[in-house]
Amino acid sequence: MVLEEIDTLVIGAGQAGIAASEHLGRAGIPHVVLERARIAERWRSERWDSLVTNGPVWHDRFPGLEFAATAPDGFAPKEEVADYLTAYAQMIAAPIRTGVAVNRISRQPGRPGFLAETSAGDFHARNVVVATGPFQKPVIPDLVPEEAGVFQLHSASYRNPAQLPPGAVIVIGAGSSGVQIAEELLAAGRRVFLSVGPHGRPPRSYRGRDFVWWLGVLGKWDAAAPNPGTEHVTIAVSGARGGHTIDFRQLAAEGMTLLGRAEGFHEGVMRFAPDLATTIKSGDASYLSILDEADAYVARFGLELPPEPEARQFRPDPDCMIRPVLSLDVAKEGIGTILWATGYEQDHSWINLDAFDGRGRPRHQRGASVEPGLYFLGLPWQSRRGSSFLWGVWHDARHIADLIAIQHAYHIHRPAKVI
Repeated sequence: MVLEEIDTLVIGAGQAGIAASEHLGRAGIPHVVLERARIAERWRSERWDSLVTNGPVWHDRFPGLEFAATAPDGFAPKEEVADYLTAYAQMIAAPIRTGVAVNRISRQPGRPGFLAETSAGDFHARNVVVATGPFQKPVIPDLVPEEAGVFQLHSASYRNPAQLPPGAVIVIGAGSSGVQIAEELLAAGRRVFLSVGPHGRPPRSYRGRDFVWWLGVLGKWDAAAPNPGTEHVTIAVSGARGGHTIDFRQLAAEGMTLLGRAEGFHEGVMRFAPDLATTIKSGDASYLSILDEADAYVARFGLELPPEPEARQFRPDPDCMIRPVLSLDVAKEGIGTILWATGYEQDHSWINLDAFDGRGRPRHQRGASVEPGLYFLGLPWQSRRGSSFLWGVWHDARHIADLIAIQHAYHIHRPAKVI
């Protein structure tokens, strides 16, 4: 039995769902936002305790509200981000219903729109906006068997160093999550091994400006698609401890052992590729390319930003780059934990519609699905590089709301009677 009729149903009350609600409200579109738990739940319960935003809050926010506690150039703790999104939802009077899980979305034969089967009953909606974001299903490669005798967890389940059993830790993955967690574990006195894969390594700041500013003025946030060969390259950047540039050579100098990509596990021994030096130097190249573009921008427009030649100086290559470690005996090295910072995949198995490609990814154009009336919001590279970020999703939400408003105008139009 249909519990409720609604023009537009938004699924998820994180940053994407709240942004969608704001723009739908402005357009006068009746809508409801359903959230399985609390507003911004992933920020509250699915991230580690010390997490802060990777961008300063003057940039990583919605246009209509500033952060209350963190200064504009600072990096907000995760709980403040969740509180910020909750406050924003209250400010715009978003029609959010929490504690409602959406179990299935399907078409209704013989009528427009969709049937949403939820834990609170069924909804019929002309439009559905899937605002569940890109971080849905943690990915752990099938590399180390459960019976290997070592504790394994994904970064989504990590909270703090005290949570882990005694012993050394191997962190697999050196994007923002992996490298920040590895730094925290090292500071806590753990012996840490960090497996480094392909990555971009921007400067935290350069010539007095944060890297988010440089990406903005250089037009990189608006890039419509990743450069060929960089689709799966993560970004190593951190807002922790006030923000700093990730320097793998410095981490090695502080006692961290860097490794190449994890390749296999057999009889208690984990194997790694001999690609560490190549990978780090490729990251150096991406770092230097941003400095080069920034310097050219300063010269072209005559900006009075002080030169920073020391930003181009690297520490000597550590021994683990020169003579890479290709295998680790887990027991002999006293390794108690393998922490997988290996990202997420999207899970839309609950959507019973022909709207996905062979790999389960939505088929869409800037968020508008091939299924009329179905929309996605918060996907990586949905319309540009910044689409999955707090500020970027707000702009994509405006586009989605505009599309829905256009269709809404057609739906409510009635021809004038001829007398």
